[in-house]
Amino acid sequence: MPRARIRIGTSGWAYKHWRRVFYPRGLRQRDELAYIAQHFNSVELNGSFYSLQRPDSYRAWYAQTPADFVFALKGSRFISHNKKLRDAETPLANFFASGVLLLKEKLGPIVWQLPERTRFDADRLDRFFSLLPRDTKAAAALASQHDARVPEDESWTETDATRPLRYALEPRSRDFVTRECIDLLRRHDIALVAADSGRWPLFEEVTASFVYLRLHGSPQTYASQYTDSALDRWAAAIAAWRSGREPSDAARVTELPLPSRRARDVYVYFDNDGFAHAPQDALRLAERLARPA
Repeated sequence: MPRARIRIGTSGWAYKHWRRVFYPRGLRQRDELAYIAQHFNSVELNGSFYSLQRPDSYRAWYAQTPADFVFALKGSRFISHNKKLRDAETPLANFFASGVLLLKEKLGPIVWQLPERTRFDADRLDRFFSLLPRDTKAAAALASQHDARVPEDESWTETDATRPLRYALEPRSRDFVTRECIDLLRRHDIALVAADSGRWPLFEEVTASFVYLRLHGSPQTYASQYTDSALDRWAAAIAAWRSGREPSDAARVTELPLPSRRARDVYVYFDNDGFAHAPQDALRLAERLARPA
């Protein structure tokens, strides 16, 4: 079994206010991804949430990052917010046809962020999860069914190899604090995002073969810098999840036994981008996890 990995990065990288704070003076904007990839082994690509990207963009992002780099991808808000996960087959085809598969072996988990007002609907989630392709070959087949929103000359419907795909769900309502939700996510091997913020419920329930964290900043969402003690706690929790355990103070939804697994990959993305805290906090966390136990 391959060794479990911890991936640490930021949610996005193209922020003007990071310049001269995290990015050095004189660094060209087009070189910012390559620069951040020198410091972290992953990044969460959030442009895919706002609009369909193009194959040339994915091709460029792949080329600008080292071999061991991984992109987590935010799923389209057209699917999660506009369609509310209903009638999602064609929008999913468009999403994958936009060039996602050009990330090749660097394609990490795809995270679906739900609006705060979205209520838990087991049937709707079950139908949506059943549509998600579970490997890149299935994703390429789905992508070939795209419609005119992705023109033929701006689409990519091939994969260079068959690789498994991972998915995570970030609900922002306490309506998801149910045993039924946890059972559903476990059945589909969908990670329930541990989203730390000053606004939304924190779930620290293991529901998949990997763990996904989004650290938005607390107590002030998107703005607060993490304290040393908070980062110490996150480092300890991440180390536990990686080793197949869980932190003793985990914010559990249920009392179900932890799914048996010797190790889990853990993906961690800082989204407290205000005042350039995100990259600084990511560096501080990575330093803690690099120390001997």
